[in-house]
Amino acid sequence: MSANNAFYAQSGGVTAVINASAAGVIETARKNKSKIANVYAGRNGIIGALTEDLINTGKESASAIAALKHTPAGAFGSCRYKLKSLEKDRTQYQRLIEVFRAHNIGYFFYNGGGDSADTCLKVSQISESLGFPIQAIHVPKTVDNDLPITDCSPGFGSVAKYVAVSTREASLDVASMAKTSTKVFVLEVMGRHAGWIAAAGALAAEQEGTLPIVILFPEVVFDRKKFVDRVAAMVKKFGYCSVVVSEGVKAPDGKFLSDQGLRDAFGHAQLGGVAPFVANIVKQELNLKYHWSVADYLQRAARHIASRTDVEHAYAVGKAAVEMALKGHNAVMPSIERKSNKPYRWSIGMADLRKVANVEKKMPASYISRDGFGITARCRQYLTPLIKGESYPPYRNGLPQYVALKNVAVPKKLRDSFTI
Repeated sequence: MSANNAFYAQSGGVTAVINASAAGVIETARKNKSKIANVYAGRNGIIGALTEDLINTGKESASAIAALKHTPAGAFGSCRYKLKSLEKDRTQYQRLIEVFRAHNIGYFFYNGGGDSADTCLKVSQISESLGFPIQAIHVPKTVDNDLPITDCSPGFGSVAKYVAVSTREASLDVASMAKTSTKVFVLEVMGRHAGWIAAAGALAAEQEGTLPIVILFPEVVFDRKKFVDRVAAMVKKFGYCSVVVSEGVKAPDGKFLSDQGLRDAFGHAQLGGVAPFVANIVKQELNLKYHWSVADYLQRAARHIASRTDVEHAYAVGKAAVEMALKGHNAVMPSIERKSNKPYRWSIGMADLRKVANVEKKMPASYISRDGFGITARCRQYLTPLIKGESYPPYRNGLPQYVALKNVAVPKKLRDSFTI
């Protein structure tokens, strides 16, 4: 009997290291050609499977696949497309199995966050009932660091490093001009319900209190008066202040400060704009000159300053996903298990997708300072190893060199089409 093929897809917001996971999947599969004949990638994520728009990664050279380890964004294209529940719409899942059957795909590797874990679980469940069993393995990824079971999520460490470095550098800039110019700088970072990325801003200070940094977490209800008092105290003591605010900070009524009523493809509130909102409070209440900035795509695309630890995590979960599939596992996710902090040691574990799908890991109360504007020593101990180490891409003419794959299409076998 001939070996099965594998399908790999990238989902949701991409990261500086998601392609390292892709390299882990593809390189490991190539070492097991007797069991995995080909790795087909979905063009633009799961949409590629639904529309039978598959990419033959076998057409890429070994050096091109290796270069994915230092290339940001999604090499095969990603998407924000949430499959409905099995009860509401089985046709999408039936279509997936139809495409998988046509291309002899027996392995499904879905590289994404919580919604992707849910999709992966559903595929594993329905494939059996439709008579074409698929081994579905979720490859973890999310800059928000909100996946459960795993110690951290690949993609987070590099965003955390970028935010910590940017906060430190911007703070030094403001400090040098504060006497006659800007006194408050506000940096908006990602984080819908979990404040892990915002917390990383506190790492800009080697020790708590050495830089005037105020953190606004989604887990802490925004109190206007307390915030203004804290900023005023910082400016009085240091002459300036930096504020790192998560996009998901909520008002006392439970609404996002930055919710403009828009929704993304997953049905989530489309956030953004909390930095000018917070900066305006500083202007109204303290009449201080301010500047604000939104890290936005820059924080998740910054491969040039990626954390080496994060790169190693990302590659390891991709490699482990294939190894788990070859051992017969199904509906699982490779997890990162921390063994020690100093020195930092970790290993790969395995999590049941039923415990991962639709579960969100928030910042524990023990990681947030009592006043709600900073992090504790315990949180610093957790975060620090995740941003350590540099993994610079190769440079030419002053710019990082990233790989652009050929992305050769696999010939279609189905006559009918599928509309998204």
